[in-house]
Amino acid sequence: MKSVCLYLQIHQPYRVKRYGLFDIGRDHAYFDGNEENDLNNRRVLRKVAEKSYLPTARLLAKLLKRHQAFRFAVSFSGIALEQLEQDAPEAITLFQDMVRTGRLEILGETYYHSLAFFFSRQEFERQVRKHTELVERLFGVTPRVFRNTELSYTNALGSWADERGYLGILAEGWDPILHGRSPNYVYRPPGSRRTKLLLKNYRLSDDIAFRFSSREWEGWPLTTGKYGQWMGAEGGDTVNLFMDYETFGEHQWEDTGIFHFLEALPGELLQNPSLAFMTPSLVIAMHQDRDTVDVPGVTTWADTDRDLTAWLGNELQHAAIGTLYGLEDRVQATNDEQLLEDWRRLQTSDHFYYMCTKWAADGDVHAYFSPYGTPYEAHNTFMHALKDLEWRLRQHERARVRAGEPALV
Repeated sequence: MKSVCLYLQIHQPYRVKRYGLFDIGRDHAYFDGNEENDLNNRRVLRKVAEKSYLPTARLLAKLLKRHQAFRFAVSFSGIALEQLEQDAPEAITLFQDMVRTGRLEILGETYYHSLAFFFSRQEFERQVRKHTELVERLFGVTPRVFRNTELSYTNALGSWADERGYLGILAEGWDPILHGRSPNYVYRPPGSRRTKLLLKNYRLSDDIAFRFSSREWEGWPLTTGKYGQWMGAEGGDTVNLFMDYETFGEHQWEDTGIFHFLEALPGELLQNPSLAFMTPSLVIAMHQDRDTVDVPGVTTWADTDRDLTAWLGNELQHAAIGTLYGLEDRVQATNDEQLLEDWRRLQTSDHFYYMCTKWAADGDVHAYFSPYGTPYEAHNTFMHALKDLEWRLRQHERARVRAGEPALV
């Protein structure tokens, strides 16, 4: 029996509003754009909820009722869950109902959708704990499989997951790390005692996530019958379909037929007696691991490079993220909850993605997702907010000196 493992990721950042040089020291609300502005986070959340989060959740709930053999997995960034609780609580209720069926698995990740693992292991640990606590509060489950921000993965992360007792961790099934092997097996990180490695089948995943509506693609139009044939022809033990939840309704609009495709897909695949929908935990329980996969560098699911260059590929990005994490000890020492929260929201990987200066096809994708006119505008906006955060830190430090207290750091 071959598994079909469908995993969807939900994330919405708190975008930095158009924050200028003269706002430094005066305006500390970096994320509160005007209601009419494209950078207003509440307005964006409500728009995406209407186009994607709610209709897709209603459809997935219907599919769980229609097909008792249908299963899937979701992960949410913590800041996405915050915004859904506030502005689209119906979505939270729908997911809670689906979790209670036992056929929706919630995965773990970082609360702020950050790259903290690569810059501060302590901060990474804090964010993972905070995310776990939120998932437990909302859904009554503890994640047993981990998915790092942007599917970023390296051997060190596999070792961390094994030390923390996770059953599995997700990664990109990128050809250079597989050395001719198929992504359609359960693998393990080097030295792992328990944690298994599930690799994305990026070709079949991207057929839906990126190519579905492209009339230039030789596979267009993608029908469930055609896709079912491709799935049936795949070798291996498990076909892992990992993609953004926003594929449905936001990245692929309703008029492309993406919702009709999703509604028909489980029934089509379940006609094949050799295919069975499984959650990541079930895949790990059902299939023996085949081999180790050695990833000494870093892989992600972004761009043609599948590495961190989408976020760390130029000097602007390095300077911004280096300055941000360089403030960690000072921020932690203030015990100022609002300052700490703002510092963590600025860690969200999207801010650095918007600063990417890649061109060609990758550049087009970055421009599509960015709310700023250019990468340089994104960088300047972010750095102005960061300068204000540093100003607030100095105010704390001066206040302590005036009070005769020890310096923060």
